[in-house]
Amino acid sequence: MQILIVGAGVIGLAVGRAAALRGHDVIIAESEGRIGTGISSRNSEVVHAGIYYPTGSLRARHSVRGRRALYEYSASHGIPHRKCGKLIVATKPAEIAKMESLHAQALTNGVEGMQLLEAAEAKKLEPALFCVAALLSPETGIVDSHRLMLALQGEIEDRGGAIAFFTPVTALSPVSGGGWEVRYGGVEPGALTVDAVVNSAGLGAQALAGATEGYPLARVPRLVLAKGNYYQYAGRSVFSRLIYPAPVEGGLGTHVTLDLAGRMRFGPDVEWIDAINYDVDPRRADSFYASIRTYFPGLRDGALMPDYCGIRPKLTGRGEPAADFMIDGPAEHSLSGLVHLFGIESPGLTSALSIADDVMQRLTR
Repeated sequence: MQILIVGAGVIGLAVGRAAALRGHDVIIAESEGRIGTGISSRNSEVVHAGIYYPTGSLRARHSVRGRRALYEYSASHGIPHRKCGKLIVATKPAEIAKMESLHAQALTNGVEGMQLLEAAEAKKLEPALFCVAALLSPETGIVDSHRLMLALQGEIEDRGGAIAFFTPVTALSPVSGGGWEVRYGGVEPGALTVDAVVNSAGLGAQALAGATEGYPLARVPRLVLAKGNYYQYAGRSVFSRLIYPAPVEGGLGTHVTLDLAGRMRFGPDVEWIDAINYDVDPRRADSFYASIRTYFPGLRDGALMPDYCGIRPKLTGRGEPAADFMIDGPAEHSLSGLVHLFGIESPGLTSALSIADDVMQRLTR
């Protein structure tokens, strides 16, 4: 089977690898000139344990299974990663019940090693931390997402697959007798016919679904853009683990992330936007200080510098419950050889290898 995948982010590359490993011919159409230029290159590179998500949801299932697969894959392919652990902290007594609830949720989801800590136990681990209680997740970590994507690309190409750069896919039409006609733009626009298509276009997934002949427009979910800004800490890192406050509406709170070089940054916040832009407003840092000081009281004025931002492809907006991943395959929409992926935000990086197996099962069952 010849499979065309739209989008060479971490999800598209993972799907391409899964397809190539199963002996399929793989083409990935990427509108930009290199892999991972969108959502995949604009995140905190955290390997999530699977704590927060409703039991039985795609996010819960794929984050736990994907995390285990990602650590194994990273170890076997020489991809830099570190299981540094994470502390989720309660900074006031009213939040202790939330830590207990998250602990129970994590255990139900099958997350290993979770521990509820008293303030003194958490402070022994992280002396710069303030909290009244904390939840320790030893399975949380960080990974070099670019090296991960290069490894996936290499496996695809080693098995005869290819990535067509500067090739935006503009429309899909079913072919009589089976398969899909894929129309694309770029320097040399044209069309080709393939057996199956996987739409992993990220922020462009809804637009392509709307340009898919025969796919019901009512199935296309709305796209809500939630921008997350990150600010780098000017100085040496004071934490050795990721530090997360209690979750907030639209995200997991302004937290401490670390990179593999040990640098520390804070973010992301949640900025609801109407159009894609990747500018980081230095003035937004002003609102970070108060929230960060609830758990890091030693943060000094002027220590935060604009770093980068990402945009989450959310399916729900302000004040609405977070939506699950949406993997819409033939069993759901009755069109053979077609899978649309919507709303693959965090923990998408963590879940990529598991999502890829899910997509292949939906295409071939």
